[in-house]
Amino acid sequence: MSKSAKAAALFAVALAIPFAAAAAEKTGLGRPALPEEVKAWDIDVRPDGLGLPDGKGSVSEGEALFQTKCSACHGEFGEGAGRWPVLAGGKDSLKSDRPEKTVGSFWPNTSTVFDYVHRAMPFGDALSLKPDEVYALTAYIMNLNDLVPSDFVLSKDNFPKALPNEKGFYDDDRETTEKSFWKKDPCMTNCKEKVEITGHAAILDVTPDDQKDNKDEKPSAGVE
Repeated sequence: MSKSAKAAALFAVALAIPFAAAAAEKTGLGRPALPEEVKAWDIDVRPDGLGLPDGKGSVSEGEALFQTKCSACHGEFGEGAGRWPVLAGGKDSLKSDRPEKTVGSFWPNTSTVFDYVHRAMPFGDALSLKPDEVYALTAYIMNLNDLVPSDFVLSKDNFPKALPNEKGFYDDDRETTEKSFWKKDPCMTNCKEKVEITGHAAILDVTPDDQKDNKDEKPSAGVE
């Protein structure tokens, strides 16, 4: 190691020592969170029902709440008002040209509905709903999607976990399923003897048919 390299290494060590010492000491800022403060933040609900509060709510109670607190955006029957999200319908539409990603057609778990309504709704007045109201609204939204009968009363004791599209979601497994296709040293130059166009851009005519066509053309708008 050269003298300059040794000097640089010693300088780096000298700088690191006071930072390490400072990190090891308490800064004297803040305090441990109180149990009630932690509880106020710990409001998520897992798919298996962990985190659900005590309470219950019926479809009929949810309907009344929905009309006063939700229908202005989501429509009286979850059909969506204007460009606001649609909550009901869309069954078997996910593979169509215009899929409807509703609670009944797309959402994976009942806990997703409960957690989102509790955490973020009504729009502009989040966290204003009591547990019984969230149960009732969740029950009504499920009824709109033909998932529970009109006399259903939802509680954490009978909380259904799965929605119809639960199996449409899965853990990201690319690290194992695609790892065999990854290359440590990808080819960057002279990888093929000849490069051919195998596909054309859809709708926008930006793919040249051959080099001659593209020889004197200026790039199209938005294409470099």
